[in-house]
Amino acid sequence: MVTAHKSRLRDKYLSAEVSAAPAPWRRVFDGPRPVGGLLGAGFAVRPEDGRDLLLVVSHDGYGLFDTVTGERVARERTPDPADDDDLVRHGIGPVAAEPVRIAGLFGGGLHTGTGDGWSVEVVAPGWPDQRVILSSDGGQHSGSPGGTWWHVRHVDHAELRAAGFAPSGETFVVATSADVSLWTRARA
Repeated sequence: MVTAHKSRLRDKYLSAEVSAAPAPWRRVFDGPRPVGGLLGAGFAVRPEDGRDLLLVVSHDGYGLFDTVTGERVARERTPDPADDDDLVRHGIGPVAAEPVRIAGLFGGGLHTGTGDGWSVEVVAPGWPDQRVILSSDGGQHSGSPGGTWWHVRHVDHAELRAAGFAPSGETFVVATSADVSLWTRARA
């Protein structure tokens, strides 16, 4: 049963236009970065400086990205499938010795909030399309968009694989079966 409250929520999300994330957040890539056959994504930490790295897993192998510059720091086209399971993959490049938790097609999950009150949530008021909401009020989504919550990504062209933060809370990702979008608040 659709209550008046549910109807108001649905209308609120449907009317919210996609907008840029507020300061201190900034996009790492100019737009979604194409990654055909994306299966999942997860975060690792670069040993030398503690900076977040994003591991993207696809049918075409692995890519490891610096989450501040967007630079691809490592690529593995033929990872050993015996070394991996669906939710944990072995890192590559500077994190080759580390297991990396993956969220995506086979399950798993990323952090949905930060210690200082930011949250990322997925809503589907016009299912099957999905909207990724960034909020600064801990996920309450009170008020209108652009105040304490922002519709930062509209997923209508592919399957959503994962949306969430790195454990540091300094980076968040939206990964679909076709591309990846990345935001950070860390400085270069």
